[in-house]
Amino acid sequence: MTALEVRGVGVTFGGRSALRDVDLAAEAGTITGLIGPNGAGKTTLFNVVCGLQAPDRGRVLLGGHDVTRLAPFKRARRGLARTFQRLEPFGLLSVRENVRLAAGLRSGADPGRRADELLDRLGIDDLGDVRADRLPTGLARMVELARALATDPKVLLLDEPASGQDEEETARFASVLREVAGDGVAVLLVEHDIQLVMDVCETIHVLDLGTMLASGPPAAIQADPAVLSAYLGTAS
Repeated sequence: MTALEVRGVGVTFGGRSALRDVDLAAEAGTITGLIGPNGAGKTTLFNVVCGLQAPDRGRVLLGGHDVTRLAPFKRARRGLARTFQRLEPFGLLSVRENVRLAAGLRSGADPGRRADELLDRLGIDDLGDVRADRLPTGLARMVELARALATDPKVLLLDEPASGQDEEETARFASVLREVAGDGVAVLLVEHDIQLVMDVCETIHVLDLGTMLASGPPAAIQADPAVLSAYLGTAS
């Protein structure tokens, strides 16, 4: 099932096109990658999907329903969750309290139990009582993932979630993403760690200068001359 669709989205800032007729789809139970150079439009596209940026044209659909004009909180109620490039924990609260707050948004949930389940699942249960602003970046990224998962999303947008992680943390993160997708969540991943993207994604979309340059499985993306030239290296 297609959990997220972006159809013909265009965004212009001050006469400059940030996105030009972008199409993208993310299927339930899969991890989809979105890569491209800095300034390609990846975060702008995430903002359009989340409702933080209104498109000049095009549509966004969640589960087949048009949400293009819905407020961000209404999209969240429909099962959309997101993490950001910049860490945004509640720094004075503990790790457990951060996740518990998010879990409390779920109707009928036991927030404390849900928080403990997620901390255990992500391998950070020993950090539950640590203040969030005292964590190194790699572990803070896992807390933000736990907080997003606490809302039981159907579509999960991750904006450079491996930034600041060491090799071991990234490997654990990849394992968790596969588990999350295995639960039926559609994961859309923006990430500059190309090896991670190639390892976990079934489909990869490549943005360049606001235009969708290529879409396909990892092997096809790695062999695409236009992608090699614009982002992954120099085409031979």
